[in-house]
Amino acid sequence: MSVSAAAQIHPPPRLLMGPGPVNADPRVLRAMSAPLVGQYDPAMTSYMNEVMALYRDVFVTTNEQTFLVDGTSRAGIEAALVSLLEPGDRVLVPVFGRFGHLLTEIAERCGAEVHTISTDWGTVFTPEQLEEAVAAVRPKVVAVVQGDTATTMCQPLADLGEICRRHDALLYCDATASLAGNEFLTDAWGVDVVTAGLQKCLGGPSGSAPITIAPRAVEVIDGRRHVEAGIREAADEAREGGLRIRSNYFDLAQVMDYWGPRRLNHHTEATSMLYGARECARLLVEEGVGRAVERHRLHGAAMLAGVRGLGLEVFGDVDHKMHNVVAVHIPDGVPGDAARGAMLTDFGIEIGTSFGPLHGKVWRIGTMGYNARRDAVLLTLAALEQVLRAYGARVTGGGGVGAAREVYDASEADA
Repeated sequence: MSVSAAAQIHPPPRLLMGPGPVNADPRVLRAMSAPLVGQYDPAMTSYMNEVMALYRDVFVTTNEQTFLVDGTSRAGIEAALVSLLEPGDRVLVPVFGRFGHLLTEIAERCGAEVHTISTDWGTVFTPEQLEEAVAAVRPKVVAVVQGDTATTMCQPLADLGEICRRHDALLYCDATASLAGNEFLTDAWGVDVVTAGLQKCLGGPSGSAPITIAPRAVEVIDGRRHVEAGIREAADEAREGGLRIRSNYFDLAQVMDYWGPRRLNHHTEATSMLYGARECARLLVEEGVGRAVERHRLHGAAMLAGVRGLGLEVFGDVDHKMHNVVAVHIPDGVPGDAARGAMLTDFGIEIGTSFGPLHGKVWRIGTMGYNARRDAVLLTLAALEQVLRAYGARVTGGGGVGAAREVYDASEADA
């Protein structure tokens, strides 16, 4: 196709009920269409300050260093690890799904000495298992995922911060898939660095990575501060020390100066993404973080009851499942990818498969962000029933929608 023949994009209407991304809240998309301003315009710096304050509420923290890393959620992960880790530093990664392997790879690319512990996909670690591993490895950093969408599991973290402090380790957490849909208490749990993304429970598009950094971690990052030539001042040279962070773009010492009072030039802020990230946080704070978590719990419980009502078997330890995504075993005789394709072409609804040992064995269905709502849950269950019937699966007629409605009715009765 020649450039002149290319038409404007016109994406088909989709209800994204997979493990993410999900449909962005229309209010977020409207915010992202606002006019651009210069990165040092007083309006822009004011929006940046508002973003920092809003995300302190989102992360439930008082950390001064709370801001955005421009890029997808993986950009936040890489910025955190490359800024904390020097070659030879010991890192412990508890792996209970695909994204623990991702943390392992990124830490290895930082030159760290990486140690892992593993548990079966569909399970999580106990505090005793974690403390035993931390005591044995004596890591500088423990890097953990809270919610792994590959398995749908949510790793309990309430004890891990104290375990890390007892053993003089920093705690980093990737909360991309869980933040805003599951409880996350940064300060109360003693988490030193947390990163996330917009495209899951925050109800926005992928492309911006909120991050919060506690003082213990700020001290480590500041110890590696090196300001770029051309903008460096004499006072900066006196402050510099330690091994220079190996990435320029993901150098959090420099990014903190960019977001801080000096506004020291580092990159050109992704203005439209900042608008979107601000609106995601504004809507969440307006709703109330606790109420948003409860909303995800309710609609996740309705979806869980619904897939069981259809006769589907749920994967993993349901007691440790994230609120916002459920995995179900694909029934025998049903072609998993073809059925997902029928959901998309016949009903405009997307659900997901999984990775690694679960690929082709489970479907993952999300109820998160803007799509954590009653109509989206009931429509998805009704469509899934019809697709299963078309492929000869034995299902209970109306069982999915009926079971979900019972959850909603009970919630209304308790209100």
